[in-house]
Amino acid sequence: MTAQPHEHLTAAVLRPVRGHHAFEGCVEQLATAIRLGVYPVGSVLPPERELAERFAVSRATLREAIAALRQAGLIETRRGRGGGSTVTAPARGRLHRSLGGGLSRVSAATKSEWLDALEFRRVVEPGAAQLAASRQLTAADRERLTAVEAAVPGASGKRAHRQADSRLHLTIASLSGSARLQEAVTSVQSTLDSMLAAIPSLETNIGHSHHQHRLICTAILAGRPERARAVMEEHCDDTAALLRGLLV
Repeated sequence: MTAQPHEHLTAAVLRPVRGHHAFEGCVEQLATAIRLGVYPVGSVLPPERELAERFAVSRATLREAIAALRQAGLIETRRGRGGGSTVTAPARGRLHRSLGGGLSRVSAATKSEWLDALEFRRVVEPGAAQLAASRQLTAADRERLTAVEAAVPGASGKRAHRQADSRLHLTIASLSGSARLQEAVTSVQSTLDSMLAAIPSLETNIGHSHHQHRLICTAILAGRPERARAVMEEHCDDTAALLRGLLV
C-alpha cells in the first residue's frame, strides 16, 4: 500500500528558492521534507511541474535535484503513466547503510558541532577571500592561486577532488596574510571534510562549485574584495544547503 504524503504540510516546508543556484536549495528542502516525514517512506513526491512551480525554478533544475535525491538513495523514480518519484528511505537512512552505519553513530553533539562549523565557515572564509583580494599579491602568489584553482576540476576521484578543493580554500586563506584566519579556515575545512565524505558526489553541485571557485579567484586576482566576499558567501551557502538537507 502506498503511503500518503502529508499534503497540508507541503506549503510549510517547500518554498520558492532564492539565489543563483537553485539546485542546492531544492535538494535541501526536499531532503528535509522527507526527513521530517512530510513525505514518508512509500509516498510519492508531487509531480515535477508542481514542484518546479512551488520552488519557482525551471523543470530542468528540478530534475537535477530529483536526480541528486535518487543518487543519495532517498527516492526511486519511474517514468511513464503511473510513474513518479517514490520515497524509499528516510533521509539519511539508506545513506547510513551505504556507510556501514557510520553516520548513524554520529552523536547529537557532533551534529551540533557540524552545524556550528557551517555558520563559522560562513563568517571566516568570505572574510579570507575579501582580505586576499585587498592585498597586493606577488607574481608567485598569483601563479600559485591560478594553479591550485585549475587543479580542482582536473582531480580524479572523490578523495583527490576533495583534497584539491581543500588546497584551494587553504591557499586563499594563506593569501589573506592573517595567521589566525589561516588557522580558522584549516579548522573548518577539516570538519567540512568529514561532512562531505558522508554524502555522494553530486555532479551538478560540483559544477557549480568549480564555477564559483573560478569567480572567487578571478575577483581576488582583479583586486575586487567585495566581489570575492560575495561569491565566497554564495559558495558557502550552497554547500551548507546540501549538507543541512542530507546530513544534519
